Amino acid sequence: MSLAIFDLDNTLLSIDSDHAWGEFLLEQGAVDPVAYREANDRFLADYEAGTLDIHAFLEVVLRPLAENSPEQLAAWHQQFMASKIEPHILAKGEELVARHRTRGDTLMIVTATNRFITGPIAERLGVDHLIAVEPEVVDGRYTGRVTGTPSYREGKVKRLEAWLADKDLTLDDSWFYSDSHNDIPLLEIVEHPVAVDPDPSLREVAEARGWRIISLRD
Repeated sequence: MSLAIFDLDNTLLSIDSDHAWGEFLLEQGAVDPVAYREANDRFLADYEAGTLDIHAFLEVVLRPLAENSPEQLAAWHQQFMASKIEPHILAKGEELVARHRTRGDTLMIVTATNRFITGPIAERLGVDHLIAVEPEVVDGRYTGRVTGTPSYREGKVKRLEAWLADKDLTLDDSWFYSDSHNDIPLLEIVEHPVAVDPDPSLREVAEARGWRIISLRD
């Protein structure tokens, strides 16, 4: 059994779903229109630069989950899927997932975006296995805290290794598709690393190491 792993944001999607969720909350009037927008944009820039403080980021972005009821969050997420996600699912990304599915590969998304946002997206894409940041839930409500290791940079490797150990599986004939230099630690440990519409830093590394480079954009 081969494992086909996909990053989500700017890989299978043409946007960053975490940033898009922040924009959606701003449109709903659910967060401070000045402070939250500044933080949302700054964290995206930090991520792209490779300087993101993941814990400071999560402290801000998980707070709205704690401040709103599960019912409100579910209603918002349904709107978010229709307005922000569905138009940005890349057709060639869906085709790539389908090719691995036809091969009989085990499909997985590994993302630094939290499970509240990405769980329904993975389901929409027909990907059964998801490693994502895990927001803490107590008595049916989000607390605004995170549980376990955030799946960011080396954290993606740690979380994947724990998943493999639990399933008694290996990375033999494994694939990983990503756009971001933040995912180099995970790209380095799979047999088939693939840079997808890579950022400049990842493109440089991929070219130097002979990794495959593809585009899923029209």
